[in-house]
Amino acid sequence: MMAVLVLAGCGEGKRVEANKSAAAAVQVQPAEASTAPQWDVLVGSELPLAVSDLTGWLIEHGIMSSVDTVEGKRRVLVGPFATQAEAEAKQGEIVEKLAKAKKRDIEATVIEHRAAQ
Repeated sequence: MMAVLVLAGCGEGKRVEANKSAAAAVQVQPAEASTAPQWDVLVGSELPLAVSDLTGWLIEHGIMSSVDTVEGKRRVLVGPFATQAEAEAKQGEIVEKLAKAKKRDIEATVIEHRAAQ
């Protein structure tokens, strides 16, 4: 037994108009959010340390990070955060975990988030 359902002409010729004010509000929100400064925590070391080792260690300790390249140098960032206070709180958490792991050669610094180019 075979059943065939055909919806011929359903909604054909009808124009669906979205709520224009709701669509405009959605478009305005990202623009407003992008104008406010955001913050990152830069995690790194003066000593040569493999980026994969550092990001792996951060993941093992429940910290998600990303890798950014500036002037040919790769750097590990945690964030972005909406406020500097949030970034400083995460920096404190990272520093505490680094100290527990006796990783004294790795620093965590709060920096302003670089806009995507």
